[in-house]
Amino acid sequence: MAVASNFLIGANDEHGINPPTAGKRTPIMPYIGRSFYENEFNRQAKIDFILACLRCGFNVYDVHPELTDTSISTRVVRTNRAGVTLVVTFAYNASGNGNSFNSAKGLEVYYSLYNPQVSQSRALSQDVYDNILDFTNRQGRFVGTLSVGMLSSVNCPATLIEAGFMTNFEEAKLMLNPNYVLEVGEGACSGVCEFLNVPYIAREIQNYPTLRQGDRGNKVLMLQYLLNEYGYDLSTDGIFGGKTYSAVIDFQKNNNLTQDGIVGKNTWTALLNLNPSANILRRGSRNSAVLCLQELLLSFLYPITNLDGIFGPETERAVQAFQTENGLVADGIVGKNTWAKLLSSTGRPNPN
Repeated sequence: MAVASNFLIGANDEHGINPPTAGKRTPIMPYIGRSFYENEFNRQAKIDFILACLRCGFNVYDVHPELTDTSISTRVVRTNRAGVTLVVTFAYNASGNGNSFNSAKGLEVYYSLYNPQVSQSRALSQDVYDNILDFTNRQGRFVGTLSVGMLSSVNCPATLIEAGFMTNFEEAKLMLNPNYVLEVGEGACSGVCEFLNVPYIAREIQNYPTLRQGDRGNKVLMLQYLLNEYGYDLSTDGIFGGKTYSAVIDFQKNNNLTQDGIVGKNTWTALLNLNPSANILRRGSRNSAVLCLQELLLSFLYPITNLDGIFGPETERAVQAFQTENGLVADGIVGKNTWAKLLSSTGRPNPN
């Protein structure tokens, strides 16, 4: 087996979210009256992939850290200058005119015949394709060829993942479903591990080490990426300094954890949302499980304006609507039965 730390993995997401790239969106989603934008999926899938790669021991290079759209030529230059071992790009597909839903669906993964390492790119793409299908249990379409700069103009094996169709109603909902996005990122990492002959390390609590102020390295980098997902504006430098310590303390406070600044089992469990259904949530709750709840509800097309981890009146109304439509007591409390429905639901049906 190869050693993961010998490799530098490039991670890239297509388009931008601040502002959203024009045209890269679903049709207007019923019930909530807005589109889901492609980079709402792409960026989160890339971050989940980065987190998985760091856990597995790889070094990682974020090709597109900005929220704005960045030209392909700029990202190609960055990739080549960084000297990455390979690069994985996350995207979401569309079919037709983009203004209405249709039946096209499924995973597609691409490589370029013009890549200088075409046979390696093909093998990488097949491994990524197979592993994402294993992780998601979704429908696959094919591994194919595509001549775009992030595949053809980089000096390393390269693959591009089209994780579904924005113009398919059910797959459009998956774009914001945190469980599906995570599965795509983890599956892509597992595919990279297979390609490089590196062990895949599962997303389980025993694989996350205790961290404290003064620590350095990729596991601290992983912590910083996770904290930034909760709104902390940390430099991802892999150094557990004062700002990271303060963010940990604040996160622990918000999640009713011991505020010691040490990232152990309980703090990792909350950061990773490994077991959100262990939480009974109601109006006034505030923690990472509430954020998971809000993300699920929005992906199911219940109106949630702010994904902020705070169980306010809007979240309560969405929970009550979900409970009513799923034959549950509409008390606005998310307990065992409501969590079970949430974690097995595909969301509201297409009314058309």
